[in-house]
Amino acid sequence: MTDSSSGPLQGVRIVDLTTIVMGPLATRALADMGADVIRIEPPSGDFMRDFEPKRSPHMSGFSMNVNRNKRSVVLDLKTEPGRTALLDLAETANAFVTNLRPRALTSLRLTDADIRERRPDIVYCSAIGFGSDGPYADKAAYDDVIQAASGLASMFAWMGDEPAYVPSIVADKVAALHITYSVLAALYNQASTGRGDFIEVPMAESLASFNLVEHMAGHTFRPPVGEFSYQRLLTKHRKPRRSADGWVCILPYSDQNWRDFFRLAGLDEFADDPRFKSVNARVENVDALYGLLENVVGTKTTAEWMRICDDHSIPAAPVVELAEIGDDPHYAAVGLIEDHDHPTEGPYRVVRDPVRFRSGSPGLYRHAANLGQHTAEVLAEIGYGPEQLAALQPADDQ
Repeated sequence: MTDSSSGPLQGVRIVDLTTIVMGPLATRALADMGADVIRIEPPSGDFMRDFEPKRSPHMSGFSMNVNRNKRSVVLDLKTEPGRTALLDLAETANAFVTNLRPRALTSLRLTDADIRERRPDIVYCSAIGFGSDGPYADKAAYDDVIQAASGLASMFAWMGDEPAYVPSIVADKVAALHITYSVLAALYNQASTGRGDFIEVPMAESLASFNLVEHMAGHTFRPPVGEFSYQRLLTKHRKPRRSADGWVCILPYSDQNWRDFFRLAGLDEFADDPRFKSVNARVENVDALYGLLENVVGTKTTAEWMRICDDHSIPAAPVVELAEIGDDPHYAAVGLIEDHDHPTEGPYRVVRDPVRFRSGSPGLYRHAANLGQHTAEVLAEIGYGPEQLAALQPADDQ
């Protein structure tokens, strides 16, 4: 393993002042693509570094996941030497990414204006909970809060359940993708024009817009010309089916898919049923249509259904346990999960970035750093000598 990347962002430096999940996940994607991502943490480390389970202090499984391919620098930003060091680093960077709340950035004097005094052409990305020009701008925001505020939790009630949270930190991860692509766009503009930019990525708006893609439906028009929501998703019958020996998803989609499925499932009498002959008719009668699956899927094993569906190009998949993804033959063949040895933490697994470039795919080229592992190295690169480094040490370490 080398300590540098040949990825498409090689030569780009990003100062990463992020915390928890949303920001670190976004900057991990940029690091995977070859950017020199310098993660700034307080002397105690980011909160998630000591999140169980872990083998060693400050090296939780979560932290090892989001900190790969980055360098770790510890700075106490509440001190003038620490703040100055961050500004000195920002002066050498193409982009500055943070998800600290604006109030904290103002207190630390690390706002867009403060950073831009040192690097006028920098790309400054601020990821926040709610847009800064709305009434919720100062609200604290975590994933559950955003799932509730964005309409996602309410969707479960559409199927007769109570509002609920998706068992994944989906708000953080959707917002992370928005951070990544917006920073990439601004970096392209910076390279083309020499100009920087300020980017605001709000979690609530990111997830709300994500939820509305299909559900605006007839309410896209003014006045509305039909129902709100994508009706196919609202039936309680939209769910994995129990086969004779497990669980399976069977999703005939096209007209031909449904004709084939009715024939193969012994439901020939429904092939010419006007309720199911076109996509619009099927959506309108989705309860009845999906209800037909209840009585037939359990008559065959998952493997039998997969053979039938694959032979006739009917979309289908067995229900895979998330913890067993690495054992699935497809994910094993594409190498989604890789085995590595960390210098201090020993054997561990890395979920690689799924994107591939012909010129060189993102991959692990630097293990997740121990807290502050690269402080001296990185600051020496910008001219810091022994006395300046000593001034950055916490008082009880000097």
